[in-house]
Amino acid sequence: MRAKLTLGVCGLLFFTAWAPPARAVVAPESLNSSELALALEKLQFLGSVLYVAAHPDDENTSLLAYLSQGELARTTYLSITRGDGGQNLIGTELGDLLGLIRTQELLEARARDGAEQRFTRAIDFGYTKSKDEALQVWGEEEVLGDVVRVIRTLRPDVIVMRFPGDGRGGHGQHTASALLAMAAFDAAADPERYPEQLTGEGALEVWQTKRLFWDAARFFGGGQMADSGISFDTGKYSPLLGRSFTEISAASRSMHQSQGFGASSQRGARENLLEHRLGEEAAGGLFDGVDTTWARVGGEAVGELLARASQEFSPTTPHAIVPLLLDAREELLELEPSEWKRSKLRDLDRALMAAAGLRVEVTADRATASRGEALELELRTINRSPVGVQLISAELPFHGSETIGEPLEENQEWRRSFDVTLPSDASSTQPYWLESPPDGALFRVADVSDISLPETFPLGADVTLQIEGRTVELQLPLLHRWTERVEGERYRFFNVVPAIEVSVDSDVVIFADSAAREVTVNVRGASEQGAVRLVLPEGWTASPVEAALSDSTAAPQAVTFSVTPPEGTDVATVTAEVSTSSDVYSSSVATIDYRHIPVQTVLRTAQSRFVRVEIERVGENVGYIEGAGDAVPQALRQIGYQVTMLSDEDLASGDLSGYDAIVVGIRAYNARPATLEYNHRLLEYLENGGTLVAQYNTISRRRQGAAPSYGPYPFRVSRDRVSVEEAPVEFLLPEHPLLTIPNRLTLGDFDGWVQERGLYFPNEWDDRYEAPLASNDPGEPLRKGGLLYARYGKGVYVYTGYSFFRELPAGVPGAYRLFVNMLSARQ
Repeated sequence: MRAKLTLGVCGLLFFTAWAPPARAVVAPESLNSSELALALEKLQFLGSVLYVAAHPDDENTSLLAYLSQGELARTTYLSITRGDGGQNLIGTELGDLLGLIRTQELLEARARDGAEQRFTRAIDFGYTKSKDEALQVWGEEEVLGDVVRVIRTLRPDVIVMRFPGDGRGGHGQHTASALLAMAAFDAAADPERYPEQLTGEGALEVWQTKRLFWDAARFFGGGQMADSGISFDTGKYSPLLGRSFTEISAASRSMHQSQGFGASSQRGARENLLEHRLGEEAAGGLFDGVDTTWARVGGEAVGELLARASQEFSPTTPHAIVPLLLDAREELLELEPSEWKRSKLRDLDRALMAAAGLRVEVTADRATASRGEALELELRTINRSPVGVQLISAELPFHGSETIGEPLEENQEWRRSFDVTLPSDASSTQPYWLESPPDGALFRVADVSDISLPETFPLGADVTLQIEGRTVELQLPLLHRWTERVEGERYRFFNVVPAIEVSVDSDVVIFADSAAREVTVNVRGASEQGAVRLVLPEGWTASPVEAALSDSTAAPQAVTFSVTPPEGTDVATVTAEVSTSSDVYSSSVATIDYRHIPVQTVLRTAQSRFVRVEIERVGENVGYIEGAGDAVPQALRQIGYQVTMLSDEDLASGDLSGYDAIVVGIRAYNARPATLEYNHRLLEYLENGGTLVAQYNTISRRRQGAAPSYGPYPFRVSRDRVSVEEAPVEFLLPEHPLLTIPNRLTLGDFDGWVQERGLYFPNEWDDRYEAPLASNDPGEPLRKGGLLYARYGKGVYVYTGYSFFRELPAGVPGAYRLFVNMLSARQ
């Protein structure tokens, strides 16, 4: 039983879109009186806006807050991607796991600014300077169809695109998002475009949006990028909320923690200009010519009842309007099906539950379980008002329908437990867009009705109430609730996981010569007989071919294989699997737990990338200054280095002389103040004969061009980058030590790179630096600053903007050879 998340499900699943939550959106919270007053006002307004951009963090949160909580419009942010191709400032997750984090960050942001969230299936494949590359990689027709689907589903009156579509957005995916928005404006109204969306189960209808605007507000403050248009004061103060929309915006934007976008509040007037691009001109405002009353869906009676409820609402006796809300609900249910009927019923039920002081939740006694396991479910409800409420029935996961028929006495909690056993055919749960491998740069989604949803319930329950004699059905998720000593009460979704978990101890295994290497497969939960094996391609061998598992315990087991690579360079994707009499298992459970988002459970295929490449290594001991989202240390251990993570205390006063090389992780100068504070000690280590390798750091957008001071000689970090991973590389100094010692590199070492060549290259440097490499994106000049080398005292300094933080975890052979040469630079 899986229920679809439809952006603020009726009942008590999510914090209201206009109420700032205490933390994670899965906790079932109600509205306070001021939030309820605003909800009642918003129920009377039937106007909608779709805001379109490319990534998490592209959205103008002050405008979203103003439109949703000031104009009271249904406001939705359509992010073309989930931000999978970005960098992670809070952990090591990249790719689809980072996309999962950023999906949750967007949902947390929307819980604060009041908007809703949608996506397409497009995968963020990293920075590109070309809109054409973005559309080609995604598949323009496919991703355009997703945007059309969102428009036909939500039927917005107004579309606002974040970027102008003329290249001023910088990132090619930014420009592509604007082009998609403009193309979809027309395509959504054309029955000849994507006709498959207009037939069959869940058929949509064509929709002509009234008008489309470009949001001409600058990203980082300052004036507008257009001369005329519709203007809003997003700094306006909301008495009901007790904050201005720009203050709300700061709380929303600060949820993008994986990108380091904590924002301070802006107070006072702030103009936001929208420039008209397509559709009808708007002489009288954003919704000029749009009927935003209930009359647009024949619901005049609904509007009248809701207006009365809003007028008669009392903060101290909210239950007094429950009869009016129930009357409005019955009138609403009589209307013809429409998106407005669906969304307003959801919002009305939320207001009704808040006015009646009702809380309902269904929880499991643990966060995960496997098929065949026993589980205790608990249904808890409380009626905190004098309104008459009966709990009629519940349809619970793994249990079925339960008739209850009991009254809920005022302020008396009712609870009941149910013992269930997960059936033998229970499927493991997974974020819906990760259930299948992607199709190129598009997620593969089995159910087309899921396309665009931010997420779906792993498992859902249906609870039926009677409020003042009238039936209300609630759709709720199955949650796990627990208490932490520091954070207190927390919630997360309950998930079904495999009975046996399998994982390889390393995501990448490097074979630097032809010798065999030991590879360990970890197995957890094996309570029956089975065999574990590595599924190897031709040319690779493992001893033993398979190994038997003990069935006497479900305790973790580790099975070690001796793997022999083929001769010559080879790269193989290898899967570990466990076979039992009942099934084959080849995945493990990953848990993502950050305090600003709900805990996430995701299944990971038990795969590893085996890389056979000739690498000669000099030196043994490496000191590593961890940066942001940095997985390079694990990669260096793969090729035999003893890596010591250096603490701030080590930088301040530790003995650095014993390290053959010290590596500064990505953004370490940005993310760890001690790195810059004690940089003089790193330079002393360098001068005394050490090798210091510094990976890329960023520059401030507001202080672009500020000269960094971390090298022994001056250089200036820029925003120059080479975004095409296949971009040609030129050896400017073919016999340079970085290209020859101890591994002689060839241009073939730059084959198979992923996502990009590099980023934030220096564009000016002291003459004492040598630049042995150059590369460039098509149509651009050579970028020579990706690799700088200088001797200083007895040591060697290397600064690199090449993206080793992506290449090494991806097992790119040539990247390992070049990095080893950098670590060996003083030889």
